[in-house]
Amino acid sequence: MKRPTPTRSGWTSMPPLRHKEHCNLWGAMNIVQHFARDYSDARARFLAASRDAHATVTPLQNPLRGPETEKLFTDVAWYGPADAERVLVTLSGTHGAEGFCGALCQTAWFAEGMNRELPRGVALMAIHAINPHGFAWIRRVTEDNVDLNRNFVDHSQPYPVNAAYEELRDAIVPEDWSDAGRAAADARLAAFAAKHGAMALQTAVTGGQYSDPLGLFFGGNAPTWSNRTLIAIFKRFLSRAKHVALIDYHTGLGPYGHGELITGLLPNTRNFDLTRDWLGNELTSPLLGNSASAKLFGINQVGMQEAIPKTRFAAVAIEYGVAPIDETREALRADNWLHVYGDLRSAQARAIKAEMRRVFYGDTDQWKTMVWDRSVEIHRRLLKGLAES
Repeated sequence: MKRPTPTRSGWTSMPPLRHKEHCNLWGAMNIVQHFARDYSDARARFLAASRDAHATVTPLQNPLRGPETEKLFTDVAWYGPADAERVLVTLSGTHGAEGFCGALCQTAWFAEGMNRELPRGVALMAIHAINPHGFAWIRRVTEDNVDLNRNFVDHSQPYPVNAAYEELRDAIVPEDWSDAGRAAADARLAAFAAKHGAMALQTAVTGGQYSDPLGLFFGGNAPTWSNRTLIAIFKRFLSRAKHVALIDYHTGLGPYGHGELITGLLPNTRNFDLTRDWLGNELTSPLLGNSASAKLFGINQVGMQEAIPKTRFAAVAIEYGVAPIDETREALRADNWLHVYGDLRSAQARAIKAEMRRVFYGDTDQWKTMVWDRSVEIHRRLLKGLAES
């Protein structure tokens, strides 16, 4: 077999491989090299790989800066016919700290020559780091402490009420982060779970809330920069598309390395049915109660669907498990406490950020290979659906 030759973005001169050969060979040899150290490294790799593949890149600058005063961008790479009526969209960094996974899949798609598999008449649009501030700061939220995947609600209407969050808000993130303060808070959370069930506690904490701007899973009181930017991208690039398929990359829920396929589209609608037709019965939905995710308000899939109302839209989030849910929840509580009450320059802050990275980024060759193999599989399923639409 011909040895691939190196470029700025990785090893790219490999001829196309069959699915099993591609996953096993590249998973063992090369995929791990595309995982980035941080946001800036991820962006540099993505830009190099997309430009080497002759994609057209549009940078969109966020108004704030990263922890090293670096500029922050959402970058849109378009590959394929400019007037394509069928488009596969990939999205990374909806939750900033989860951006390592999606950035890897987007970068490797170009760097490993997967663009050669694009069916005739189909284009790919890769939206890299839609929440660049969260990615750079290793936070799940945006620069205004908003969970982007709870922000796509009608802000002119009364907000959904999360009564359980209101009951538990000072226990979810107590001001007193000492061992004693946390123990008291944890006891309240455990009592709630014992009375109402583990999923009720998960919904209380993660379902979204619109009353506490400094708290966890805050949905915001206006569209964020990332919200406005994502909708503008869809309207600018996809207004002529007849069929669009979306892959939104997430980490933090479910079994280690397993990519659950979650759609937030309303069941028994034509777009939900289209997504299930293309992805099969393993598709899950929080609205049907068969997902690891709690029921959510204001998710981005609904916002993207509304931005292109005349387009058939298949949408899925791939959710890769990393750490146990209780460890992930503890990391999020600590990070929220840090940014509200703590010292970002302290050793404690460094430890909290290291834990945030650990629970959202499986830093092993096995996990990275599992992520890539699943990504290739879902890319191919959706490209097949688009090609046949």
